[in-house]
Amino acid sequence: MRDQINSYLSHFDFDIRKSHDARYVDQKCTPDIVCFLADCILNIASSHPTFTANDIWQSQYFKHNCRVVFNKPYADDERAKNEYNKWFSQPLKLFHTAGILNADLTTRPATYSIKNEELLDYISRRDRNAYNFLYCFFSKVLKDSGFWRFFEEYLENVRSERDRAKTELYDRYYRLISGNTPSQSRLDINRMFHKVLNVLAAEHNVPGSSGKEARMFSDLMYNKKNWRDLNKEKSITRQEAAEAQQHDEQQEAYNAYYVQKAIALIRKIQSESEVHDAWSNGLATQVHHIFPKSQFPEIAHYVENLILLTATQHNTKAHPKNNTQIVDKDYQLVCLLAKSDTIEQSLRQVGERYYRKESFLYVINTGLDCELSMQLSFSEIKHNLIKLYNRA
Repeated sequence: MRDQINSYLSHFDFDIRKSHDARYVDQKCTPDIVCFLADCILNIASSHPTFTANDIWQSQYFKHNCRVVFNKPYADDERAKNEYNKWFSQPLKLFHTAGILNADLTTRPATYSIKNEELLDYISRRDRNAYNFLYCFFSKVLKDSGFWRFFEEYLENVRSERDRAKTELYDRYYRLISGNTPSQSRLDINRMFHKVLNVLAAEHNVPGSSGKEARMFSDLMYNKKNWRDLNKEKSITRQEAAEAQQHDEQQEAYNAYYVQKAIALIRKIQSESEVHDAWSNGLATQVHHIFPKSQFPEIAHYVENLILLTATQHNTKAHPKNNTQIVDKDYQLVCLLAKSDTIEQSLRQVGERYYRKESFLYVINTGLDCELSMQLSFSEIKHNLIKLYNRA
């Protein structure tokens, strides 16, 4: 998919020395926020092809899911108004600069419309997709601006002379921005560059804006520390127990948001049952969790764990006698083999737009408590699946 992103971005010139615009990125342009806002834009654009930031802000979809995903105050809370302004203005600016949104900045408030729905949809699907987009976009901006060679020097020197290499890189970026844009605050410029450098550092496995260790994908998220990271103690007070219950409820709502996103994607890209057997006649209306979400919540939102079936397949084969608490193991194998074919074909046709082989293997390894290698071909994956189920 990166080849397709780079191909699209190649039509634009993002040279900061020409645009005189430092705000192609800002503090709220993290992969998880960018992913979430892309989803909200698609949701509002379905009823408002031309929209404003306020239209998104006032939508029930945003109000509910922002609180669920990021544990933020309600969107109507006046105390959070300034924070939410950044949430909208910064990713919208990034999308406009990258050629994904059209913008009419002569109106007040500015109005937007979707220019590249396919790419926006890809970004909206998962944080990893947003990260892929950000890496391609930031790289293109730095290359167009004649700055990439300085980042390459940083890659060569950061492991041996980390402090000097980082200081030199930030100084050069400050000179680029202060010399070609109205932005002059070193603090402000550094804060913006943190977001760029950390994405590039995670990709190249080197230290980023802080610390001695290489940046990890998880380090890039706005949601780095929140209720999802809390450890539960065995001995807790009543107040802590109540808070733990609230956290569990938030976790359930968080999971539900991502599961619904994944289900919507399956319904969008699959038009008929993925399992071609005697029960596949009729409309495919059921999205089935191959490994049940009640038993495997950590993979419930993976599209690689979801398969489109007919009602008969779902209610009589996958769940015998329509008992959703029971999973037929033989039919579970049938579904996994069919899903393997679906994913292999999709990867061949559109790359990683919808599926990743690594994610499919993670789903299998989690659901079957095994350790299949990420290097396996799809033929080998299916062979190993058959062996695993025959042993059960």
